[in-house]
Amino acid sequence: MDIKTDEYTIYYEPESKTVFFQAMLRLNGIEQYQPVIDLLNKTAEQTSAFTLDLRQLQFLNSSGISMLSMFAIQMRQKPHVQLTLLGASKIPWQMRSLRNLQRLMPSLQLKFA
Repeated sequence: MDIKTDEYTIYYEPESKTVFFQAMLRLNGIEQYQPVIDLLNKTAEQTSAFTLDLRQLQFLNSSGISMLSMFAIQMRQKPHVQLTLLGASKIPWQMRSLRNLQRLMPSLQLKFA
């Protein structure tokens, strides 16, 4: 499963059970994030524990942050799924926004490199 455009790449690596996000996500509105939501939901259906690696995601607009927030709320309703987020401490938006996701899903494991 992967999504590849000129501006960003998102792909799932089954061996490591990790969804990788790369470059910049600046889609307009939550509707344009639907393919990303579909990829995340499909991943959650296939495994009980997986990781979202955001360390190479330089920018995520407010619609993208809303999309991740909605996904965290969905996962909170599935206690059998363990979600880990990997962020980059050198990217300011990640330090602030990813911590807020942990408030929405207390079982979320958040790691910064």
